[in-house]
Amino acid sequence: MPRRARLRIAGLPLHLIQRGNNRSACFYADEDCSLYLHHLGELSRKFSCAVHAYVLMTNHVHVLLTPTDKEGPSLLMKHLGQRYVQYVNKTYRRSGTLWE
Repeated sequence: MPRRARLRIAGLPLHLIQRGNNRSACFYADEDCSLYLHHLGELSRKFSCAVHAYVLMTNHVHVLLTPTDKEGPSLLMKHLGQRYVQYVNKTYRRSGTLWE
């Protein structure tokens, strides 16, 4: 059974979770966290999402944000995930998915 479509409303705060595939690690060093946060800041401005809080755990991420455009959170997380996976795969000489 497919999951229900997410309700998208501009101006409504969202709690987003991005999990590592099979609960595996997503962050291996402090530099990884720094790069992720750099991209989060850059892309949140690009896609008009105000980030209120975040928590980076070794195997997942929590982000609390408010979008001004209903498509903003989806685009933000898509681009953030893609950029970060490319970095991790290149840096740690791995391939495949990182996120669940």
